[in-house]
Amino acid sequence: MLTAIIDYESGNLHSAHKAFQRMAREANAGEVIVTTDPDTIARADRIVLPGDGAFPACMAALKGKSGIYDAMIEAVEVKARPFLGICVGMQLMATWGREYEDTRGLDWVGGEVTRITPADPKLKVPHMGWNDLVIDAHHAVFDGIATGDHTYFVHSYHMAVTDPAQRLAHVEYASDVTAVIGRDNMVGMQFHPEKSQTTGLRMISNFLTWQP
Repeated sequence: MLTAIIDYESGNLHSAHKAFQRMAREANAGEVIVTTDPDTIARADRIVLPGDGAFPACMAALKGKSGIYDAMIEAVEVKARPFLGICVGMQLMATWGREYEDTRGLDWVGGEVTRITPADPKLKVPHMGWNDLVIDAHHAVFDGIATGDHTYFVHSYHMAVTDPAQRLAHVEYASDVTAVIGRDNMVGMQFHPEKSQTTGLRMISNFLTWQP
């Protein structure tokens, strides 16, 4: 069993790698590697796409790395390997990103990524820190997780899904902010599970053992 964390120069992957390695050992879920190699991505049993920064820059970087984009498409769309997008990696699953300029996303989950606009002007953007999950739909990644468990966020944009059934969890920030999305073999988390202590580590373990 091989889990590939895609490195397309989207940020420091050290903490994510360590968290996934730890949970893979505990769950007996095989090897976890950070890779830029298209062949490794194409043959991996699970794919993780992290992301830090702006939507257009991340999409350009993903498509600009030789072979990585096509290998990910083959693994996720053709072979139906379990996929996890984290932070901007989740946002790239959308149809459109509206950050700075309109940018086409992967269109794996219909919707668009727009700036967070809290109804309370006292609340700051970016949305940064701990917030309590509100689970909207059952999913295997929530095994052992309940509404009220908290995760760690750092973001200014969030995803508004077209199909409400594909929003699996949200948080309240003077308005609903999408926290988890998913369909079929794909799931995305707006927060950083590797920085979310017990709750995040449990969700990583759940992903590593998930059979869509």
